[in-house]
Parts: sequence; structure tokens; C-alpha cells
Amino acid sequence: MRSGIFTQGSRTTRWAAAGAALAMAGMLAGCGSGDSGSDGGTITAYVYGDDAVKVQQAAVDSFNKTSKVKVKLVSVPGTDYVNKLRSAMGSPNAPDVFFNWGGGSIKPYVDAGQLVDLTGTVKKDATLKEGFLPSIMEAGSLDGKIYGVPMRGMQPVMLFYNKALFEKHGVEAPKTWEDLQKAITTFKDAGITPFALGGSDKWPELMWMEYLLDRIGGPEVFRKIQNGDTEGWGDPAVLKTAQTVKELIDDGAFGKNFNSVDYGNGGAPTLLNKGKAAMHLMGSWEYSTQLGKAPEFAKKDLGWTAFPTVAGGTGDPANVVGNPTNYWSVNARSDHKEEAIEFLKTMASETYAKALVDNGDIPTTSNAASMLSSSPNPQFAQDQYSLVQKAPSFTLSWDQALEAQYATPLLTEISKLFAGKTTPEQFVEAMKAAK
Repeated sequence: MRSGIFTQGSRTTRWAAAGAALAMAGMLAGCGSGDSGSDGGTITAYVYGDDAVKVQQAAVDSFNKTSKVKVKLVSVPGTDYVNKLRSAMGSPNAPDVFFNWGGGSIKPYVDAGQLVDLTGTVKKDATLKEGFLPSIMEAGSLDGKIYGVPMRGMQPVMLFYNKALFEKHGVEAPKTWEDLQKAITTFKDAGITPFALGGSDKWPELMWMEYLLDRIGGPEVFRKIQNGDTEGWGDPAVLKTAQTVKELIDDGAFGKNFNSVDYGNGGAPTLLNKGKAAMHLMGSWEYSTQLGKAPEFAKKDLGWTAFPTVAGGTGDPANVVGNPTNYWSVNARSDHKEEAIEFLKTMASETYAKALVDNGDIPTTSNAASMLSSSPNPQFAQDQYSLVQKAPSFTLSWDQALEAQYATPLLTEISKLFAGKTTPEQFVEAMKAAK
């Protein structure tokens, strides 16, 4: 089970969130700041409704035992979350605190002056400043300012592989791009698809673009784009990334039918666990997905490693991409900002981190390493935590880092690139023109 926008290892709920707007009648009653608490009022906190909510509810119950201002947790079904939050933030009954993904997911609220800038608070408060991994705090920021406090587990993208196939064909986990190309050739010659890819879902293709751009040009290239400069798509590293993707496709790295393979219904994971594909670039939730679909494979033959280095690239090979975590942000209109921040500070506690571990998540707190031995797979948990802990930069998934007006055409253009319906040069021009 994965936290945040992923439920039971699947990322499909992410797109459902863009569905029809939820009727608001009756659902917003009692939301927002008020004086309904027994002593000092109420803080309303919106959270994405999935299996991880029990961890947040336990934190709320604990906080309420000693706080005069009580937190009321409102669990919103995942498919309705984005639309309900948007509607609520434009109403008199907006939540005091709300769950988000950082980046583009909060930019409209930042631009409208609706969020509390937490930068100064974090710098002055040791609990917040030292409580979380630096790359995670930075990943949730906008224009160098902090608007969110981490509140769920990390989800870096990792390179998963079938250990049995690698052993049978004498292949080592690729550390360099040259290693990866040799592995592609070896598995192709053996009649095995080198990489599983759920092309019909579009977003799995995005991960290749994210890592390649980071390795080739460094995180600064996308950061420029995220900050609103669409000319950043014209950076030479973007073209080189698109050209490298085309080379992979032309070389048969993903097989011939990847555009009809899905992830949400288990297509790509099944190719990996059945030995029909050797590798799979996917978020860390792939482990729990495989554990659910093919438990023996997950326990015995599922391997994982970092994305390889790319010769001549300027990006640090320790950088990671994916979903750093989810965040709590505070509404600037809240009557209880100080109390809301006190609640946010409990996210750095050992008790909260342990609850995340017990739920199968990897906390983003600085103290998490010592707790991971109780994880369902301690080695995987330790490797994942170490990967993020050592990362100088953790780039948020592009389609979450960007506002919808850019994220939607981005997925469309990447899909066209992978399908061979557009050239790398045309991809660049299309993204530069996106408005």
C-alpha cells in the first residue's frame, strides 16, 4: 500500500482526481476555522482519503488530547479530492490545513496569497528545520519558499529488475548508460523485452524523460520550466533527452507493443514477474504492487537499483525523481495559524514516523533510518531511504510540479514522442508553445 495519490500500489487515482466536480451541498458544513472546539476553536484539515488516513487520524487524536484548539480531520475520497479542495478554497468554509503534492498542485493558491509562507518558521524552529530530509523539504517548495511540511512517505522512482533473468544471462544491475545498453542487447538477443513499459497510461513514459533530463542537464533545467519559463524547454538538454528516448525506442528497449500495455491493471508489472521483461522503471510502489500480484517473485526475484549515470551529463548521479512525499499546507485565512503549525510539527515526531513505517511507508523524517527494521521488507526500505537521504536533489514528477494547463499537453506530447508520431525536435517546439 502506498500513501498519497497512490492506493494499493496503483497510480490510477491520480487521474481520476481530475473528474467531475463534486457537489458541495452539505459537504462543506462545519469546515474552516471556527469556535466549535471545547475551549479554543477548531482546525479543519482536509486529507486525501485512502488507507493511510488512519495514520493521520491517530496523529490528530493524539494532538487533540493536549491542545485547546482541536483538529478535525476531513477525509475526502481520492477521486473527489482535487475538485473539492479547489471549490472549498474559494469558499468561506476553506480548510485551515490541507494535504497536497507541493509544486504545481499548490501554485494557484500561492499565487492567490492563500497559503502561509513557512520559510521563516522552518528556519527558526529546530523541530521543522532538522526534522526532515533536506531534499524533501526543497522538493515541496516554490520559488525557494516553503509552503508545506512533509506528512506521508517517500516515493522515488527506481529501476526494478528480474534477478532470475539477470543471473541466467550473466547481467549485472546497470550502473552506467553503457551497462544499460549492453543489457538491452543481451535481453533482446534472448527474445526478452528489456524494459516493461505501460505506455497506454502515458505517465510511466514520463519517468524516462525526468531521469534522463536530470542526468543530462541537471535539475536546474526543469526547475526553470517549473518556475514558469516555458523557454526552458528549448534547453539543449531537453532535445538530447528526447533524442535519447527515441534511440531507446528504435533499439527496441521497450518491445513493439508497449503502447498497448497498461500499468493500472497490472500489464507492465506482470511482464516483469513472468520473465517476459527484464527491467521496469517505476515508482517505489512497484514493490507493493508485485507483493500483491506475485508475492513469491517479490520476495525472491525482484531486484532494484538507482537509475544509471549518463556519460557527459552534468546532473549528479545521486539525484532522484518521483514523488518526494505529500505535504500539509496552512491556509493564510485560518484563525488558528499558530496552532496549525504546532500540529504540523508533530509530523516530525518519532511516534508519527513509526506509524508510517508500520503502515508500509518510508518516512521522510531525519530519524526514520533506525525504525526501518520493522518494515515489511527492511532491505528495500533501507535502500529506498538511503537513496533519498543521499540525493542532492529530488525532482517532483513533472505532471505534478506543473499546473494542469502545462501538465496535460506535456503528457500528450510525451505519448506522441514515444509512439513515434512526433520527432524530438517537434516535441521541444510543442512544449515551448504550450500555454
